[in-house]
Amino acid sequence: MSRGSGAGMALANNGTQGAKDWARSPGGYLIAWGIPSVILVAAGLLDPAPRALVWAGVLVWMGAGCLLNARRCGRTHCRYTGPYYLAMIVPVALLGAGVLAPGAWAWWVIAGMILLGAKVIWLVTEGLWGKYRP
Repeated sequence: MSRGSGAGMALANNGTQGAKDWARSPGGYLIAWGIPSVILVAAGLLDPAPRALVWAGVLVWMGAGCLLNARRCGRTHCRYTGPYYLAMIVPVALLGAGVLAPGAWAWWVIAGMILLGAKVIWLVTEGLWGKYRP
């Protein structure tokens, strides 16, 4: 499922691309997505307005990290999770502004959509198209 002139070429490209991949580096992963995910969950303890601001900032950070990583190394899921994180700012902003009714579980439903949705995108896209795409 790799595009290229042969298996050897695919392996060489994966090695080169993998070396640039922040998602494969423990430090890169922590900075771009791990710590922001923890901040997102911890900010659930804040009042709605500051929570929405923190969550929007975290989503911009993680979305930008994905888009930059996709550009750096061609990581397949990053092409989709980047825009997904940025799109999730809309329900966060609507809930924070009180436009959406803040039910008892609304914030946690959105948090689950953010964190679990990105994992589903990761698994599906890389399962279908491989880890790296040119």
